[in-house]
Amino acid sequence: MVDRACVVLATGLGISYIALPATGRKWTGAGFLGTIEGLLLWLLLPPAPGPYAAAVAAAAAAACWICGRAGRVLGTHDSPRIVLDEAVGFWVAAAGLPHDASAAGAAFVAFRLFDSVKLPPYRWLERLPGGFGVVADDLGAGLAANLAARLILGRWGWSA
Repeated sequence: MVDRACVVLATGLGISYIALPATGRKWTGAGFLGTIEGLLLWLLLPPAPGPYAAAVAAAAAAACWICGRAGRVLGTHDSPRIVLDEAVGFWVAAAGLPHDASAAGAAFVAFRLFDSVKLPPYRWLERLPGGFGVVADDLGAGLAANLAARLILGRWGWSA
C-alpha cells in the first residue's frame, strides 16, 4: 500500500504515463510534464519567504523518501516515470520570484534547460544513492535556474 502510494505521488498522480512512450530515446516528455505540474502547484505555495522555504524544504525531504521508494518499486534509480523531483526543482527555480507570467516563464525555461543539460556539479548529485540522488540534481538545476531567471528578470530581492 505504501509502495503504491509512493509510485502514485512520484509519478505526479500518473501524469508521467501520458508522456511519449519510451522508445530507447532519453527524452520521453515526462520531465516536461512534471515541471508543468510543479508550475501549477507553485501557484498554491505561500508567497512569504519563511513559509515558502519551509514548504519547499519539507517537500524536498518528503520527495527524497518518496522517490527512493518509488525507484525501488519501478526497478531503477531515477526512473523517467518519476517526476516529483521536477516539481520540487521548479519550486527552487521560482523561489522568491513574483507569481506572474514573466517570472513563471523565465523560471520554467531556465529550469528545463538546466535540468536537461545536467552541468557539473549537480550532474554528480544524481549519482547519490536512493531518493536523495533522484531529487538532489533537480534541486541543483533549480538553484542555477533561479539565478538565471533573476538575471533575465533583473530581480534580486524576494518578491512576495
